Formats: sequence, C-alpha cells, structure tokens
Amino acid sequence: MIFALILVLSYLIGSIPSGLIVGKKFYGIDIREHGSGNLGGTNTFRTLGVKAGMIVSIMDILKGTLATLLPFLITSDVHMLLAGVFAVIGHMYPVFANFRGGKAVATSAGVLLGYAPLLFLILLGVFFLALYISKYVSLSSMIAALVAFTYTLFTGDIALIIVVGVLALFVVYRHRSNIVRIKNKTEPKIKWL
Repeated sequence: MIFALILVLSYLIGSIPSGLIVGKKFYGIDIREHGSGNLGGTNTFRTLGVKAGMIVSIMDILKGTLATLLPFLITSDVHMLLAGVFAVIGHMYPVFANFRGGKAVATSAGVLLGYAPLLFLILLGVFFLALYISKYVSLSSMIAALVAFTYTLFTGDIALIIVVGVLALFVVYRHRSNIVRIKNKTEPKIKWL
C-alpha cells in the first residue's frame, strides 16, 4: 500500500504544472499557447522573461527532489530513484494539465539533486558551459543528460545507471523537434549569455 502511495504521490508532485500556474496566476497567460507550447522553464523564459523562467525552473527542480526524498521521509522500501522517475513522468504528462507537460530536464535534475547532489552540481556546470558555447538550451540539456549517463557508468550504482539512462532517453526523446530545428538552423538561441 505504501509502495503504491509513494509512486502515486510522486507522479502527482511531478504533475504540478509550475509554468501554467506562474503564467496564469501572475501574468494571465497560458504559456502552452505561446512559444514551443510546453510547460517547462525554457518556454517560460522565452514567453514570460527571466524572473518567471527562474521561478518555474526552480519549482520544477524541487518537484523532482521532493519526490525522490519521499521514500526517505515516509520510511518506505521504495527506491528513491523510482519515486523520482514517477515525478519526471508526471512532469512530462501532467494529469493537472491535460497531459501536456515539459521536457523532463529540470525535474530530472531535481531527482539527481535529491539522490546524487555532486552529480547535480557537475551537470549544472556542464549545462551552463554548453549553453555558453552553443547558445542552445535544448542542445545543452541533451549534452548534460548524456554526460550524466556517462558519469554514472563509473559509479557502480546499478540503480543510478539504469535510472539516469532512462532519464537521458526521456530528455532526448522529448527534444526530437529541437534536434530537427538545430539541424535546420531554425532553433532559437539565447541572447543573455
């Protein structure tokens, strides 16, 4: 019973549509009707600006962290990473937003913040370095995901290897259209870094 409860709670936490809440409550805008149409931090940055983008990104990260810590907080035999994966699924396919969510990046990062904080910090550095060089948020996200998976191969933590592999696949899969735009040179570049 506790096992199922934690997974459902994790999914529901992940389903909290941060971008939709911030957009509608403070700006009167449904960000799904603007930009890329998704609920993640990147579209929030583009649609509502830096302040809103930062708030949504932090909220999305913390969703993953909270879900990952649930088994620890409730004292359950559910693996922390499994709970985290359910939060990421909730973020991508949120029940509270007609199953139209984000691209799994920030919430996946939050899972790592809760389970492997050093890896989270390394990936933060990798992401911003790639962003500084490429100016593409999507490409930087995918590079960070691939670096994360490569890093885990040296940890000996089988659960971490499997879950980060799955999360990396989620991130790349959710960025299919971005990959096409990068190839066609139509992907928007950031201007603030």
